[in-house]
Amino acid sequence: MTARVSPYLSFAGNAREAMRFYQSVFGGDLQVASFGDLHGPTGAAADDLVAHAMLRGASGIVLMGSDRTPGDDRPGGTSSITLGGDDETEMTGYWERLSAEGAVTVPFAPSPWGARYGRCTDRFGTDWLVNLTPPPGP
Repeated sequence: MTARVSPYLSFAGNAREAMRFYQSVFGGDLQVASFGDLHGPTGAAADDLVAHAMLRGASGIVLMGSDRTPGDDRPGGTSSITLGGDDETEMTGYWERLSAEGAVTVPFAPSPWGARYGRCTDRFGTDWLVNLTPPPGP
């Protein structure tokens, strides 16, 4: 088996909504388990919070995430997710859906390295770097 890295996102009570949003962007199968589903020792206040969610996107993208439990006031990390590919329709669609209702830091446009590149923070606070690399020439 080949090693792989999958982002694990942390949310402040809106993981279910965020993961459904990512499913609308990437398609695929979403599995969600709440703390109540897992009979965790969190109590009623956290029973509906997401203990673990996994999205297996239609094109092989895997995102995981959960809610922070009450009392866990850690701020979000300083990481970004890089999304790249050479299918213009697919990558442009991802960009449009991720940046909608979010904040565009760098518009999705030709870059000095020859790709179309853009950077945005989606409406859930996740930072995305989207890079559309032209397919190799003949």
